[in-house]
Amino acid sequence: MGEIDLSRIRITSLKRISVDGGDVLHAIKRTDEEFVGFGEAYFSMVEAGAVKAWKLHRQMTLNLVVPIGEVRFVFFSDSGKARREESIGVSNYCRLTVPPGIWFGFQGLAEHSSLILNVASIPHDPDEVERKSQEEIEYAWETGK
Repeated sequence: MGEIDLSRIRITSLKRISVDGGDVLHAIKRTDEEFVGFGEAYFSMVEAGAVKAWKLHRQMTLNLVVPIGEVRFVFFSDSGKARREESIGVSNYCRLTVPPGIWFGFQGLAEHSSLILNVASIPHDPDEVERKSQEEIEYAWETGK
């Protein structure tokens, strides 16, 4: 497999509709260009300042939305030569679509726990994911470098 192009990560602005009693937040529709199938949807919580890294899905396309809080996602190519960062959440409400083959980790940026929704293209399969410890990919979470 050649060098992964991190520009393949898509950012899609999402609608937040203000209604009495609480907002409606869109996530993904099957008619969206980024929708490549449905395997499962799941939520992850990340505490303020906490880091969850590193992971690579060989087959799964991720559709990541942060409806509560703020989360920084950091992406690396397999070689580690290319890096991309995106912070999404309440102040930047959008969806990140991440194709297979990209290393990523994330950190909670809000003063409280943040909630991440992943609408995954396939059901979770522990044999489909690769993991590395935080030390195996050089990145300073406290400074963002």
